[in-house]
Amino acid sequence: MRFDPASLRYNEAGLIPAIAQDSGSGEVLMMAWMNAESVARTLATGRVTYWSRSRQAFWVKGETSGHVQELVEFRVDCDRDCLLLKIVQTGPACHTNRRSCFYTLVAEGEETITLMPMTE
Repeated sequence: MRFDPASLRYNEAGLIPAIAQDSGSGEVLMMAWMNAESVARTLATGRVTYWSRSRQAFWVKGETSGHVQELVEFRVDCDRDCLLLKIVQTGPACHTNRRSCFYTLVAEGEETITLMPMTE
């Protein structure tokens, strides 16, 4: 069956959440938003392209930072309203210069930073 980006269930803004996961380690690196066109671009190029809500523009991961995401697998969840992108990440995935955006642990009511920024 041929995949059609229009078959996904986008929210009222035309967006769908996309989780980026390291294809080797399984580590969850980040979550961002995609629209039908960014899905199509990602599948066509193999370079992960998101939709930036703040800039209202396409965002090819690593275009300015060099911290690119190369698509290995593109998965759709059972409800077709969330994506899992298995990727090869070059450099940090987070804009804070950390490997993952999920570096804040909340335990027993306290926050702890678990990852320090990467050095180049």
